[in-house]
Amino acid sequence: MRVSKSTLVKSALLAAIGAGMLAASSASAASYVVCNRWGECWKVHEKYTNYPADAQIVWHDDAWYSAHQHDAHWRWLNDPDNDKGWYDKDGAWHAFPDSPPP
Repeated sequence: MRVSKSTLVKSALLAAIGAGMLAASSASAASYVVCNRWGECWKVHEKYTNYPADAQIVWHDDAWYSAHQHDAHWRWLNDPDNDKGWYDKDGAWHAFPDSPPP
């Protein structure tokens, strides 16, 4: 079986393009984990800045989630469809004022 040099070059180029597309789609699907001061966490798609100060929201990346998803210290709440809001200490969801309810 004989493989031409141009075939090998084309295959390598297609593989590189495919890897780039996979990396781009992974980056756009990234999410964040936010946790409030009461140890309750959930996933969001953006780093919102209008959380109430007394909730003391902190952001984490997907790697943090993977490392802590089974820790007893954290209480994992449902990821809301419309993640523009926050959970309070009782686990009640509060949408941001400029956001429609989920």
